[in-house]
Amino acid sequence: MMKEEEPEHKPRIKPIIEAADSLSLGISMVVAVVMGVGIGLLLKSWTEEAWTLWIGVFIGVGAAILNVYKAYSKQHKEMLKLAKEPRYAIKKQLLDDDDDEEAGYKNY
Repeated sequence: MMKEEEPEHKPRIKPIIEAADSLSLGISMVVAVVMGVGIGLLLKSWTEEAWTLWIGVFIGVGAAILNVYKAYSKQHKEMLKLAKEPRYAIKKQLLDDDDDEEAGYKNY
Protein backbone atom coordinates (compact mmCIF):
# COMPACT_ATOMS: atom_id res chain seq x y z
CA MET A 1 0.00 0.00 0.00
CA MET A 2 1.42 3.30 -1.03
CA LYS A 3 0.30 6.46 0.58
CA GLU A 4 -0.74 9.28 -1.63
CA GLU A 5 1.43 12.32 -1.31
CA GLU A 6 -0.37 15.07 0.47
CA PRO A 7 -0.11 18.49 -1.13
CA GLU A 8 1.90 20.99 0.84
CA HIS A 9 -0.27 23.29 2.86
CA LYS A 10 0.83 26.81 3.56
CA PRO A 11 0.42 27.69 7.22
CA ARG A 12 -2.76 29.66 7.74
CA ILE A 13 -1.66 31.14 11.03
CA LYS A 14 1.53 32.79 9.74
CA PRO A 15 -0.14 35.98 8.39
CA ILE A 16 -2.03 36.31 11.67
CA ILE A 17 1.19 36.02 13.65
CA GLU A 18 2.90 38.61 11.46
CA ALA A 19 -0.03 41.01 11.90
CA ALA A 20 -0.04 40.44 15.66
CA ASP A 21 3.70 41.12 15.72
CA SER A 22 3.13 44.53 14.14
CA LEU A 23 0.24 45.25 16.49
CA SER A 24 2.22 44.12 19.49
CA LEU A 25 4.69 47.00 19.07
CA GLY A 26 2.08 49.53 20.19
CA ILE A 27 0.89 47.29 22.97
CA SER A 28 4.43 46.61 24.18
CA MET A 29 5.14 50.34 24.34
CA VAL A 30 2.13 50.91 26.58
CA VAL A 31 2.95 47.87 28.73
CA ALA A 32 6.59 48.98 29.12
CA VAL A 33 5.56 52.44 30.34
CA VAL A 34 2.90 51.01 32.68
CA MET A 35 5.41 48.55 34.12
CA GLY A 36 7.91 51.36 34.59
CA VAL A 37 5.33 53.42 36.45
CA GLY A 38 4.59 50.36 38.57
CA ILE A 39 8.28 50.00 39.39
CA GLY A 40 8.40 53.70 40.22
CA LEU A 41 5.40 53.42 42.55
CA LEU A 42 7.00 50.41 44.21
CA LEU A 43 10.26 52.32 44.69
CA LYS A 44 8.31 55.28 46.02
CA SER A 45 6.51 53.13 48.59
CA TRP A 46 9.76 51.48 49.69
CA THR A 47 11.86 54.62 49.96
CA GLU A 48 9.10 57.16 50.72
CA GLU A 49 10.83 59.56 48.32
CA ALA A 50 8.66 61.13 45.59
CA TRP A 51 11.46 61.43 43.03
CA THR A 52 11.95 57.63 42.85
CA LEU A 53 8.69 57.43 40.91
CA TRP A 54 10.48 59.16 38.04
CA ILE A 55 13.17 56.47 37.98
CA GLY A 56 10.48 53.93 37.13
CA VAL A 57 8.93 56.24 34.52
CA PHE A 58 12.31 56.68 32.82
CA ILE A 59 12.91 52.91 32.90
CA GLY A 60 9.52 52.35 31.24
CA VAL A 61 10.07 54.99 28.57
CA GLY A 62 13.56 53.60 27.91
CA ALA A 63 12.13 50.10 27.51
CA ALA A 64 9.49 51.42 25.08
CA ILE A 65 12.16 53.18 23.00
CA LEU A 66 14.23 49.98 22.99
CA ASN A 67 11.21 48.04 21.70
CA VAL A 68 10.76 50.52 18.85
CA TYR A 69 14.46 50.29 17.98
CA LYS A 70 14.34 46.49 17.90
CA ALA A 71 11.28 46.53 15.65
CA TYR A 72 12.94 49.07 13.35
CA SER A 73 16.11 46.94 13.14
CA LYS A 74 14.07 43.86 12.28
CA GLN A 75 12.15 45.68 9.54
CA HIS A 76 15.35 47.23 8.17
CA LYS A 77 16.95 43.79 7.83
CA GLU A 78 13.87 42.51 6.01
CA MET A 79 13.91 45.46 3.61
CA LEU A 80 17.62 44.98 2.87
CA LYS A 81 16.97 41.32 2.16
CA LEU A 82 14.17 42.29 -0.24
CA ALA A 83 16.34 44.91 -1.93
CA LYS A 84 18.90 42.24 -2.80
CA GLU A 85 16.33 40.12 -4.65
CA PRO A 86 16.74 40.40 -8.41
CA ARG A 87 13.08 41.10 -9.13
CA TYR A 88 13.26 44.30 -7.09
CA ALA A 89 16.52 45.50 -8.65
CA ILE A 90 15.39 48.78 -10.19
CA LYS A 91 18.89 50.20 -10.61
CA LYS A 92 19.64 47.84 -13.50
CA GLN A 93 16.37 48.76 -15.19
CA LEU A 94 17.19 52.44 -14.89
CA LEU A 95 20.60 51.89 -16.47
CA ASP A 96 19.03 49.95 -19.34
CA ASP A 97 16.58 52.80 -19.98
CA ASP A 98 19.37 55.30 -20.73
CA ASP A 99 18.91 54.82 -24.47
CA ASP A 100 15.37 56.23 -24.15
CA GLU A 101 16.78 59.61 -23.18
CA GLU A 102 18.46 59.91 -26.55
CA ALA A 103 15.03 59.91 -28.21
CA GLY A 104 14.15 63.10 -26.33
CA TYR A 105 11.78 61.80 -23.67
CA LYS A 106 12.07 60.31 -20.23
CA ASN A 107 10.10 57.56 -18.55
CA TYR A 108 8.84 58.76 -15.20
